Amino acid sequence: MSHSNDHRNFIIFNVSELDIIEFGQVLETSVSTIRKSVDETKALVKWEGDTPAFVSLLTNTEGPYTYQEIVPILSTTEWTYNP
Repeated sequence: MSHSNDHRNFIIFNVSELDIIEFGQVLETSVSTIRKSVDETKALVKWEGDTPAFVSLLTNTEGPYTYQEIVPILSTTEWTYNP
């Protein structure tokens, strides 16, 4: 049985481009629910199925990644605060 995360895709982009995100097309609901890097320069959105059209408008992206690919990235010090 496949886990629901298996069909999700993730993309990392510059926080300066948050206004491009169309929240009806991703699993986040608003700017306030988006995951940001520790230094708050990067953000992450996820979706299921086809890549949303707005993704092609983002200029400095990393990804898209699968769930298996994003997990180790999000565990780095860039994304996880380690006191």
